[in-house]
Amino acid sequence: MTAHTPPIVLIHGLWMTPKSWDTWAERYRERGHQVVVPGWPGIDNRSVADVRVNPEPLKGVGLAQIADHYESILRSFPEKPIIMGHSFGGVLMQMLADRGLGAAYVGVATGPTAGVPLVPFSAAVTGFPILSKPWSRNGASPITRRQFHYAFGNDLPRSESDRVWEEQAVNSYNRVLFEGVLALFNERRGVTKVDYTRADRAPLLVIMGGDDHVVPPAIGKALVKKYQRTGSPSVVEYKEFPGRTHRMVGQEGWEEIADFALDWALAHAATRA
Repeated sequence: MTAHTPPIVLIHGLWMTPKSWDTWAERYRERGHQVVVPGWPGIDNRSVADVRVNPEPLKGVGLAQIADHYESILRSFPEKPIIMGHSFGGVLMQMLADRGLGAAYVGVATGPTAGVPLVPFSAAVTGFPILSKPWSRNGASPITRRQFHYAFGNDLPRSESDRVWEEQAVNSYNRVLFEGVLALFNERRGVTKVDYTRADRAPLLVIMGGDDHVVPPAIGKALVKKYQRTGSPSVVEYKEFPGRTHRMVGQEGWEEIADFALDWALAHAATRA
């Protein structure tokens, strides 16, 4: 019997484009899966260089608009796909999971959703250049090479981190960052609110990197605890990879994480089915 190969949707994070998923997408296609990597509204299929030159379409775009954008894509599939999200893409993944749109979910270095008000020092440092300027709420601020090295390339020499910045980094959706942080303290009305007690949510895996500055492991552990303490029968599990940074989807050794994520999703989706 041929193994079932459900479609996979990969959702990129803040400061990134679909290109950040090139490694995992190609590996999953080699395993026979249809892989779709849509860009956020305003990025869509544009190149990194084009987004930097003209970040105007990113301005004022918020999380609800982005989630609706992905929902319209997901509903076009003949079957529910496996949904994976990185960083703020993981937050969006959880919002989509709350809408019941996937067969299994994986958050890679995922940010927290509403009601998980944990902001470790390193996470605060990453967002401070934008959050310290409330007048820029609807802007699209660039991430500097120095900031990128701290947030994404902290496993690399500065010169190598700068090379990755050149290939992948784009401007921020400032509104997304403001909304995401404010929602942490407003579980009932925050834009990233989800029903942690939901019994029919498909299995969810949270993967964190031990050396992540943007979303340290403490955030992932608190998030999983939030889901699990409700007593919901839905599966929510945690996996940590030591030595991995926020850039774990492309960091050396990414294959191990990509395979673990997909094998977990396939096994749990099949069990649930």
